[in-house]
Amino acid sequence: MTSSTDIRAVVLRTAGTNCDGEMVRAFTLAEAQTDLVHLDRVIAEPALLERYDLIAFPGGFSYGDDVGAGRVFAVKVREHLFPALRAAHERGVPMIGVCNGFQVLVQAGLLPGNEIHAEPDRPTVALAMNSVGRLIDDWPGVEYDADSACIWTQGLAGLEEPVNLLPLASGEGRFVPASDDVMRTLEANRQIAVRYTSDINGSAGRVAGICDPTGRIFGLMPHPDRYLEWTHHPYWTRLEREQMRGDPPGLRYFINAVQAVSAGRAALAS
Repeated sequence: MTSSTDIRAVVLRTAGTNCDGEMVRAFTLAEAQTDLVHLDRVIAEPALLERYDLIAFPGGFSYGDDVGAGRVFAVKVREHLFPALRAAHERGVPMIGVCNGFQVLVQAGLLPGNEIHAEPDRPTVALAMNSVGRLIDDWPGVEYDADSACIWTQGLAGLEEPVNLLPLASGEGRFVPASDDVMRTLEANRQIAVRYTSDINGSAGRVAGICDPTGRIFGLMPHPDRYLEWTHHPYWTRLEREQMRGDPPGLRYFINAVQAVSAGRAALAS
């Protein structure tokens, strides 16, 4: 795929991921040159990640979620790619994990805190079974913290219903911190980027998405990659014309990331 920029994104797919196409389209619409690459190929040659300015972990049911949602994918990332991902982070590469990808980021030790700067130990947050005990397939409302460090959600604070809806499709999406101290740290570090407007799945603090302290590594359960056009909205025909001005909220995540990379390059060149 071609683009008007030379910013490059990679979407890592594997057995069972099923939102890789949406993720590729999201970055392509945001004008990044985007490659879809199998996880095993990158494990065989971790230096491939050095080519990319953006890294994405898509949603789906990787390896059938047989031993837990995202578990096998996360173990493979943790065992084989952690040094390469740490190096990418140190050179300023933004990363995103959506739904199953968020579960991977957490279990691999890439979120929520400074784990990426050391060998990962045990996660300080988890994504557990929804409080309703089943998969939730819905478009809940979300809200954005204007003070968040997250580069992906910049400019989205203040969106009102129904524009602020995001598609959600997960069974293990309930955000659970290991302790109250973990939650307080996330709050203090401005790492809570997205919250549900209602208690849809029992997540602590209604958390839908978090970033690392730099704001570059970002994981969330709802799917911005499924809200790239206004016609994706579940009742777009009832939206007012002025509500549909500009880019849809889901696409703005990816535009923000591409612009952040571009701004970083400009700063280095000046």
